[in-house]
Amino acid sequence: MIRDFLPALPPVLSHAAVFGALVIVGLLAGEAVRRYASLPRITGYAVAGAVLGPQGVNLLTDNMLFDLRILVDLSVGLIVFELGFRLDLKWLRLNRWLLATAVAESAFCFWSIFGALVYFDFRPVLAAMAAAIGTATSPAVVMLVASDLRAEGQITERMLLFTAVNSVFAYVLLTLLLPFLHLEHKATWEQALFHPLYLLCGSIFAGYLACLLMLRLAAWLGKREELQFVLLVAMVIVTVGVAHALKLSVSLTLITLGILARNLDHEHALLPVHFGYGAQLFFVILFVLVGASLEFSAFNAVAATVVAAYIVVRFLGKGLALLLFGPLSGIRPGGAGLLTIALLPLSGSAVVMVRDTTSLYPAFGKELAAVVLSAVVILELIGPLATQFALRRAGEARPNG
Repeated sequence: MIRDFLPALPPVLSHAAVFGALVIVGLLAGEAVRRYASLPRITGYAVAGAVLGPQGVNLLTDNMLFDLRILVDLSVGLIVFELGFRLDLKWLRLNRWLLATAVAESAFCFWSIFGALVYFDFRPVLAAMAAAIGTATSPAVVMLVASDLRAEGQITERMLLFTAVNSVFAYVLLTLLLPFLHLEHKATWEQALFHPLYLLCGSIFAGYLACLLMLRLAAWLGKREELQFVLLVAMVIVTVGVAHALKLSVSLTLITLGILARNLDHEHALLPVHFGYGAQLFFVILFVLVGASLEFSAFNAVAATVVAAYIVVRFLGKGLALLLFGPLSGIRPGGAGLLTIALLPLSGSAVVMVRDTTSLYPAFGKELAAVVLSAVVILELIGPLATQFALRRAGEARPNG
């Protein structure tokens, strides 16, 4: 037939076309809220995803979100790699109280959330996993807000340092809690013991091997920025693929790669990590998809008082640790307060963590999602505002500098 070469009516758009359109909408929404409401771009990205996702007009369906999970993992991988690269262990060795403060911030936050959830009659394993997820500040939010504001100074640097430490703390603690989750669901002792051991040791070892290979290749390529940029992105992509193939933790593998790349590069073969415009693309992709993945129906599954308590005690736990330990590491009380506010955003990786838990034990995952994803919905909206406020109040924001 003469019309065989014509498209069907209405035309069926491919996933690529719909996804590209969503990225454009997210980009425009982010710029619009920055220009007209003085809000962080990241808020616009998340709102655009939420409106166009399954909880909104359903332009981005659940099936499409599943198909695009690799892009979420790649975006998270690039971000946590860059965050890990910022973690200078030499700085922590020179200022031991700084390390103590960072660990205390994570620990106080965990125990505050755990205690509050146990008070509300949550089972210990459920409360512990929800608390572990809650310790992590969102690397993407703090890095993007700091980048947008061109922020520099003590609060900014310590915000990024503490985010790196509490992210590692959350990933490792979640892995260590897996035996209790397996035993609660009557798994064999072999699975309870070897699964978390494989995840933890395998992810760290994979990150270590990737680091050695990257340093060798960087030394051979030389200090040419354009070549090293391609190398870094390619190594992150390969490492994400290997972590998927070996069923390892993508986040733990990539943050290990970043930390070791910074601290094992004794010959200074790597140039300072700066993904530039490429990073902005992945920020848009990540938060459009995270916004689309938010489940607003989770509010119906848990009392609002529990979610409110989760957010409040999380903030208070971080604040108490910084007020107690901060002065010992050179942070004044006023700076500790601003740092607490800056660390408010909850990691978007919480969506991934809950989804991974649901894949193991669906019923448990739904219970975990009820409290954690409700907190994510709220903190995805107010978290970037809190970080922006703290950096501006600290006098470290230089958007025109």
